[in-house]
Amino acid sequence: MAGVGRDGSQAQFRELAANLREAIVSGAFAHDGRLPSEASLAEEHGVSRGTVRQAMALLRANGLVTSRRGTRRVVLGAARTQSFFELLSFTHWARSIGDEPGGRTVDVQHRQALPAEYEQLQLEPDSSVYRVLRVRTLSRVPVMLERTVYPESIGRLIAEQPRDAVSHTGPLTDAGIVFADVTHTIDLCPADADDALLLSCSEAAPLLRERRRATDPTGRPLLSSDDRFLPGIVSFTVHNSAQQTALSRRRA
Repeated sequence: MAGVGRDGSQAQFRELAANLREAIVSGAFAHDGRLPSEASLAEEHGVSRGTVRQAMALLRANGLVTSRRGTRRVVLGAARTQSFFELLSFTHWARSIGDEPGGRTVDVQHRQALPAEYEQLQLEPDSSVYRVLRVRTLSRVPVMLERTVYPESIGRLIAEQPRDAVSHTGPLTDAGIVFADVTHTIDLCPADADDALLLSCSEAAPLLRERRRATDPTGRPLLSSDDRFLPGIVSFTVHNSAQQTALSRRRA
């Protein structure tokens, strides 16, 4: 649609994705399990085909649709799956399970990127980054320590947030930052001195670690994060099928 700026375009594809999600859940496409073509959806909803593709990417990330080369997108089912943002954001996830999320920023560093950081964020070696250390809580109880490194342009936005801001993902999306893909690496690690102090655990105690790396639609890295959970707080499940691979996070 002419005259729609960046924020308007984001609102359009999110609104379209919400409308299509409702249609899928209501069984509107149950007769053959296929969605209309991009061109048909664009004409029906008065948006560009690019907006349709963005909406489809969001539905695919949420496990509602899939596609194969040469065919229209196929509806996988109406069962409730964890959304992309519930896996990206601790706040979204906590609210999705009916818990009360909280956050407290302990430290913000603006400094030159370390070798591992500029490699993860695809920056030049002399680039600056923001490193943010936060304690995350469920029902006001500390359960996770979050170490996130941002490129300078994004970290500057985070540094302006109140120290007790519940969410950092929300302000970034409000500022026009589009999260498109996230990789998750899950393992165990021993608690270091910061973990022990801020999570009230023993140093070297085993913690569940989730390392996240998020990128925008062009593949540009937006953040790299090391999240460490106390034992018994969360569990992760990977479901594989011929149609999809889905990761879910649950309260342990």
